[in-house]
Amino acid sequence: MIAPREYDLYWSQLENSDFFLLSIYILVSVIPFVNAIREKTSIALAMVLSLLLVMFVRFTFSILELDFNEIHFFSLYPFIADDPTQIHRFLTSAWLHADWIHVLSNILVIGLVGVPLEQRLGAKRWLLVYFLGFIGGNLAWVASHPDSINPAIGASGAAFGLLGAYMACWPNDEIEFPLLFFIRAWPIWIIVFVRLGLEIYQIYVIQEGTSGDTNIAHMAHIGGFFMAFILARFIAKGGPSLLDSDESYNNTTNPTEAKRIIAKRNLGELIGDPWEIAGKPLEGNAKWILWNLKEQGDELETRQAWLEELAENTICPICNGEVKLFEKDENYSLICSINDDHLFWP
Repeated sequence: MIAPREYDLYWSQLENSDFFLLSIYILVSVIPFVNAIREKTSIALAMVLSLLLVMFVRFTFSILELDFNEIHFFSLYPFIADDPTQIHRFLTSAWLHADWIHVLSNILVIGLVGVPLEQRLGAKRWLLVYFLGFIGGNLAWVASHPDSINPAIGASGAAFGLLGAYMACWPNDEIEFPLLFFIRAWPIWIIVFVRLGLEIYQIYVIQEGTSGDTNIAHMAHIGGFFMAFILARFIAKGGPSLLDSDESYNNTTNPTEAKRIIAKRNLGELIGDPWEIAGKPLEGNAKWILWNLKEQGDELETRQAWLEELAENTICPICNGEVKLFEKDENYSLICSINDDHLFWP
């Protein structure tokens, strides 16, 4: 058995070339998220790309026979899990996979289940659920195998965490998923019933000794599922979608359409009049544009068009500065170009 201190010494013996290879792993894992934030695209799909890129780098390094043991540095070894200097392993192990089948089986769930769940939760809440999944999975594996010297890797706990969160909040949502030899829209509760049932069965046959040896961390799958399941409803409160709601738009698997529906749901109220409140009521053409905005601004494109017109025909009611259009998640508002504390409406 390798003592924890030997891991610290090995880190200190890294050469410049090792740090270069290490930086490649970090770079390819982070770039998809930077791009998703910049382009306002799906974080779930960014996670899929991040996992694929890391696996591609592992594959490339092995082909080139580069001497860098990423499993040694990043995987979770239960027997040193209580060492504070090794805490990073609870995070980094979720980006490593044993082979292409391992990573593809995880991204299948992350993509098909994660995208509609992100539409329900929003990106930040989705990331929190994802992290709870793999942290819960790692904790369950360490607790059940505290003395193991075998490395634990993979995002399976996170994938099951997504299923757990979906089951806790919107069990009747239907998503396209390969199950029971069919690819069709299945309710979440059926997907969970089958996938979680198989995991529990596998644990049972292993305990009974009727199953052969396996390197699959079934206990981590169970831990990830229940960690997210228990906490998901608290996380989902205040998100884009109401808990337990069964509106038809929540069952769509078209990310673009779902994003539009959520944006429309989050349209700001066209109540009040910042210029009237400031004692500078609009007149003439600007007043006419404001009236049309309030009458017709219940659709995304219509609201955007009238807000653009209003921005060109008004000034800030506080400082008389230029008014410009501000967009976030397909929702538009008017803001003061000098200080958005002066004007941010609606």
